[in-house]
Amino acid sequence: MTPKALLYGATGYAGRLVAQSAKNQGLDFILGGRTEQSLAAEANKLGLDYRVFSLDNPQAMDQSLEDVAVVLNCAGPFSRSAKPLVDSCLRTQTHYTDIAGEVPEFEALVERNAEAKVAGIMLLPGVGFGVVPTDCLAAYLKSKLPTAKKLTLIYETQGGVSRGTANVVLPNLHQIGVIRENGQLVPARPAQKSLKIDLGSGSVKAVINPWRADIVTAFYSTGISNIEVYTVFPEPVRILMKKSKYLEGVYGSSLFQSGIARLIKTLPEGPTEAERAQGKTRVLGIVEDETRQKVTARLEGPEAYDCTALTAITTIKHILNQDIKPGFQTPASVYGADLILEVPGIQRFDQ
Repeated sequence: MTPKALLYGATGYAGRLVAQSAKNQGLDFILGGRTEQSLAAEANKLGLDYRVFSLDNPQAMDQSLEDVAVVLNCAGPFSRSAKPLVDSCLRTQTHYTDIAGEVPEFEALVERNAEAKVAGIMLLPGVGFGVVPTDCLAAYLKSKLPTAKKLTLIYETQGGVSRGTANVVLPNLHQIGVIRENGQLVPARPAQKSLKIDLGSGSVKAVINPWRADIVTAFYSTGISNIEVYTVFPEPVRILMKKSKYLEGVYGSSLFQSGIARLIKTLPEGPTEAERAQGKTRVLGIVEDETRQKVTARLEGPEAYDCTALTAITTIKHILNQDIKPGFQTPASVYGADLILEVPGIQRFDQ
């Protein structure tokens, strides 16, 4: 029997992009979601099967996953959707993947490593742009400088933002995140450090992004004990991040949060096809050892949401070919640094 893959959250912005891109590449997902009308419309448009189930109905979930090899979770927020889906995957011995990109969701799956190994399934979060390019670049740099003790990752996206992404970032601008120091996760404020860097198209300003899951994944992929991640944000967002140190109470207030919620509702669902076609992603990585020796490399690729679809599909194809490793894994720990070079449109450059 041909292994099956199910995409949960298939009617959201990212889910639709993944399903369409997969169909174009000859990979037919079973579409999953909780609302039959919109799910049926999407499935009929693509000529795909679909299954309706909600995350608060374990029996329906198990029935929907019992003949499925792997789930791709595109239903954010992942802080809510990951646990029930992983619970069902453990019961049905189904591999779990998602396109999450924040630290807490990854730490939660790290804690389920032993359960996954007993069940014989792989837990592989972050198969989108949120982790695959940066994780693979980190592993590549480690191979070039095995003595590396410090890793700095910087990334920039051009092409717009989806309503879902805005709903993850904007309400949480005041939240304390982490960096990794001497192997441990240490609290860090958003934008507490900044740097100017050339990612391949001129000097840009990036600020420390303490929420990024690379702080988790790169440690497991490389063993490097000191890790910081920086992002090139739009200037208004960067300013709000810097001011969060002094306005934490304001940012957390119901008035501010309701204003952010109203703003997000006015945003388009996501970048148009034309905007994505004009977009780009750039990632730069730097490793350094105790002797101050440095190695630098960078990646350039398609717009972030298109990149997410492409990296997710590339990863799912590996899993359907039974290329798996039970337990919690990172993309580079299973498939190596060159996984990213399997993705159409990605280029890697040594600096």
